[in-house]
Amino acid sequence: MSSPAIELQGVRKTFERTLAVEDLDLTVPRGTTYGLLGPNGSGKTTTIRLLLGIYGADRGAIRVFGGETTSEALDRIGYLPEERGLYHRMRVRALLLFLAELKGMRAREARPRIDAWLERLGLAERAGSRVHELSKGNQQKLQFLAAVLHEPELVILDEPFAGLDPLNQEALRTAIGEVRAAGRTVLLSTHQLEHAERLCDHVCILARGRKVADGPVTEVRRGSRGTRLAITLETWSPPTTAAISAMDGVLGVQEDGRELEVALDERTDPQSVLAALVAAGARVHRFALAEPTLRQVFLERAGGPDA
Repeated sequence: MSSPAIELQGVRKTFERTLAVEDLDLTVPRGTTYGLLGPNGSGKTTTIRLLLGIYGADRGAIRVFGGETTSEALDRIGYLPEERGLYHRMRVRALLLFLAELKGMRAREARPRIDAWLERLGLAERAGSRVHELSKGNQQKLQFLAAVLHEPELVILDEPFAGLDPLNQEALRTAIGEVRAAGRTVLLSTHQLEHAERLCDHVCILARGRKVADGPVTEVRRGSRGTRLAITLETWSPPTTAAISAMDGVLGVQEDGRELEVALDERTDPQSVLAALVAAGARVHRFALAEPTLRQVFLERAGGPDA
């Protein structure tokens, strides 16, 4: 059995008096897409920099591909950092060729791969442009391309969707899906939880430097506390919604026209909500238990969304 792509055991990191990561255990199986989630300041980027050897841990063990983070191991990794690190005066194709050669690729091997990726990400017409002439979104796509061009075994993406409009987010999500389908391991750090929900097999949620949830996405969802109901009314009625919101045991009500999502505490029987609806004269079209979303679990465990 092969070793995990990434393994952290009891890792701790402080910066002077600031605790960044505390007692972190993390295992990323090979061939999975693993989401690293958490509010700003939760330790996501610090964790990534620790496993890349940019920072040294105060204590604990860090293994990549079963061993230390050596230069040979780094050549098998593609990394898209949160802060852009491109050479802005270079032209796009020349920059990609330079970066590919740094990773050990021959020019004759790299050139057709560069052209294919530029076409795939809608950058073919900008191949001769200087990097600083690109929009922020296109620079982000270029940085992603640089991370995956050499077909690394492990791809680490720190906030890859930053600066992208919805169309380019979809294009990048498709590209990440292709990397995943090729059997490579992807570590994805993002505060845009809809992307994590669609792309990730496993997730780890961090809060204040500590792990608060970890596992397959379906299991993390099932670990949510309380109950959620999906209700559709035949007609929208503000008094009815207000009555439900005022019930004991109701933690919150989200409205979208006739669609309601009601969060209950662990002690409240969903049938009591249905009885209250009927007593209020509401005509109910649909009443069902709803599986919590990753966003709901994130808010519950981490205490709030990223800023």
